[in-house]
Amino acid sequence: MKILTIISGEYGERHLQNIKLHAPSSWRLKTWQAPTVLPPVIDYPEDYIPETFPPADLILSFAELKGVAELLPEIAEKTGAKAVVAAVDNETWLPRGLARQLRGWLERMDVACATPKPLCSLTESDYGITRRDRITYESKEISEFARYFGLPDLKVVVDPESKEIKSAEVKRDAVCGCARHVAEGIIGLSVENVEEKAGLLHHHFPCLASMTKLNDFNHDTLMHESGHLLVNNISKQIKDYKDTKYFSPGKRSSS
Repeated sequence: MKILTIISGEYGERHLQNIKLHAPSSWRLKTWQAPTVLPPVIDYPEDYIPETFPPADLILSFAELKGVAELLPEIAEKTGAKAVVAAVDNETWLPRGLARQLRGWLERMDVACATPKPLCSLTESDYGITRRDRITYESKEISEFARYFGLPDLKVVVDPESKEIKSAEVKRDAVCGCARHVAEGIIGLSVENVEEKAGLLHHHFPCLASMTKLNDFNHDTLMHESGHLLVNNISKQIKDYKDTKYFSPGKRSSS
């Protein structure tokens, strides 16, 4: 699969480096450094992009400037791309209204488009746009990318006697590499405190998603939502190994 990644700063650069390190050898990656300054309204996209681009099946936009979204239809046409993933880890970079417009523009071009919010909500069939709402898509290119990068998926093995994490295999990493970092850090931890530690490891990686509170995430931030998605994956696998405590009014707790 031929992939064009679009970056404009540290956020995109880290994503690109992690993809390069862990992508299948059959993927062919090219990168375009987007402008760091664009006008509020772009009337002629061709004025801000090269005359030609290398052919691509999939475009990954990690740009930190909302004007880049307005360039994506023109870039998709020039590359012949069949699909686009435009990350929404910060609404300043891709506001919800513009994300909706982008999906519509590309749909009319018969180009699939996913705008995962946050980026690590992407799976092989859908992605999040709020804490409760997800959008399904049909694209073999996006699905192929999401087999390896997107919603973190760790295969956690617990020692039944010590109730410690024996191993944590990364089946799908976050695009930025955070899941791999967390997997390495939780080995040997007790199931009783691994969730808290995993959350701290995620934040200290550090996660580069926005810390702005959003109404459609119950006034939480995309950085915290990203952490919830990762910790929830671990929680589901360790719940049967944790001690459950029961409390009765006026009585001591018993396990």
